[in-house]
Amino acid sequence: MWITDACKAVVLSFVAVFHYPSVSDEGPHQDVMTFTHGHSTPEIDYPYFDSPSGPDQDGKVFTCNYTDLKGWKPCTTKDDRSCWLKGPYDQNFTINTDYENFWPIGITREYHLNVTDQSINGDGVDNPFGKVFNGKYPGPWIQACWGDLIKVTVHNHLKYNGTTIHWHGLRQLETFEMDGVNGVTQCPIAPGDSYTYTFRAVQYGTSWYHSHYSLQYADGLAGPITIYGPSSAPFDEGRNPILITDWSHRSAFQSWQRELVPNPTRPMMNGVLINGVGNFAGSFPRERFNMTVTKGKKYVLRVINTSVDTTWIFSIDNHNFTVMSTDFVPIHPYSVSHLVLGIGQRYHIVLDANPTNTTKMPANPDGNYWVRTVGATGCKGFEPGNEPDERQGILRYNASSKLVPTTFRENYSLECRDEAYDRLSPVYEWNVDKVKINYTKSQFDIGLSKFAHRPELMDNFTWWAFGENPLWLNFSNPTILNLKNTTWDPDYAVDLVVPDEKKDKWVYIAITAPPAPLKSKPNRAFAPVAHPLHLHGHDFALLAQGTNFTDLDTGNVTLKFDNPPRRDVTLLPAGGYLVVAFKADNPGSWLFHCHIAWHASSGLAIQILEQQKLLNRILDQYPEKMKEVNRVCDNWNKWFKNDTNHWNAHIFQDDSGI
Repeated sequence: MWITDACKAVVLSFVAVFHYPSVSDEGPHQDVMTFTHGHSTPEIDYPYFDSPSGPDQDGKVFTCNYTDLKGWKPCTTKDDRSCWLKGPYDQNFTINTDYENFWPIGITREYHLNVTDQSINGDGVDNPFGKVFNGKYPGPWIQACWGDLIKVTVHNHLKYNGTTIHWHGLRQLETFEMDGVNGVTQCPIAPGDSYTYTFRAVQYGTSWYHSHYSLQYADGLAGPITIYGPSSAPFDEGRNPILITDWSHRSAFQSWQRELVPNPTRPMMNGVLINGVGNFAGSFPRERFNMTVTKGKKYVLRVINTSVDTTWIFSIDNHNFTVMSTDFVPIHPYSVSHLVLGIGQRYHIVLDANPTNTTKMPANPDGNYWVRTVGATGCKGFEPGNEPDERQGILRYNASSKLVPTTFRENYSLECRDEAYDRLSPVYEWNVDKVKINYTKSQFDIGLSKFAHRPELMDNFTWWAFGENPLWLNFSNPTILNLKNTTWDPDYAVDLVVPDEKKDKWVYIAITAPPAPLKSKPNRAFAPVAHPLHLHGHDFALLAQGTNFTDLDTGNVTLKFDNPPRRDVTLLPAGGYLVVAFKADNPGSWLFHCHIAWHASSGLAIQILEQQKLLNRILDQYPEKMKEVNRVCDNWNKWFKNDTNHWNAHIFQDDSGI
């Protein structure tokens, strides 16, 4: 039996009172999306309070509203952010609450996203093939409070593309059909059509939403989403999300053609943008990302890597950060001077506005400091000779200052790696069942496989894959329409089936990235490449991570079962291995894929089909859901059958579809 929302307002413990001061952000930032809800001016017998966010650029503070929680009160303060809501009978929602099973019931937040073709000039050079949400890149900032119901209606105004929107890292508990993956959870939304995504914000933190239609997000279809809730470290004010991306001056669909030749070359990027602005090769002056702070205050920064092909190292000269969450997982705080972000990863960090002052790195008397984004060694792909300048933003203590900083970067490692495994200690603990893992049965070796007849019959290209078969989705026949199947076409890459008998049991997966050919697999090729791997539908526990894949065979791996790090994106090191686990408590067919866009397009993904029988029963209970899925597919098929709608009438789909 599924736990209903009415049962979720059962909780744990804590105390405090509420008030929160804040100031607005300076410089380039996202538009904040307006929302509607059906409540009049609230009474004072339920929680109604300003979120601990800071106002948006219009000076408005986002308000949390819990009309169903009569007699409850907010309990977050700038000195103690760990409490969220305090109930009348020693019941509380806090950072110690098991948020995967309990959450407060908020209000409904309704948003609209209009998807259009539009030229984007982020760094001084036009990309005429851009695609945007609501006329802007990045897309507008979607905001909600822990437990809110989020409804986003997407209107597709593109000329030649369908679209779907994925809500990265959001669990989609009981709402598999809202995950936004064309070919899996739905057909694409056809040009001229609309679709409404509806899901509960059971987690809290910051993430991003992006198109999951082929390479679309690389052309501009990405934006931030924040769900306000408790935090593990104190801070004074919040700032708008910071989206960091590599950027190209041509469409990713054009760059992908480099892969579709007998001797393929790696598609290359041109530069870097922070919140949509950058400075191409230092030659085309543009407005830089700017952020103004007040000395002595502490600011929560929400940093997101929305890149195509780059792991970034983020830092601000002469400043330290306190890291308090990884992806959607609150952790015990730790201090760093720089932060490594793989593609799709997010961090909430607290910036202490007190510059360090040492002989080697003196504080700047003008109060201006470089914000740096450095591409990690081996995890970037830029045009030769056009490596972007790492100095892409400015932190200012004086808003009126126009001076360029003269500060220096600390001499830190540029290695492509995750944040240190032993520092990521979740506040709410998972204890994974201790087992001896059979790596032969649970292992995937990421490499390259010959893939005949894709995208055309005469083709025989080499594509990335988890196993023997790269994924190749059928836009018109998604997995959700085939859930009665007992066997699957290899193109669907349903390579891990979790039966209903495994409900609430742990599922263990080992993944390796061999750096060179394996005698045991003569039909596949392997290369020393790192892969940021993202799991839909779940956070996973990171039981082990290492740089030598043979350690799994030799037994030279120690698994961490007690409160292991967890998140929804982690880096598989080049030549290395990962061992992860998730609990089978969310029926669906969940994508597990590399978040390097070129690799995903190449088919580096599998579907994990979890509790197929229960999933069918859930969907049968809500026939209106499948009615809407079928409506979208019918409209897509009508549009698709007309060849005049295709950019290339000769061939429509030339990649995996994700």
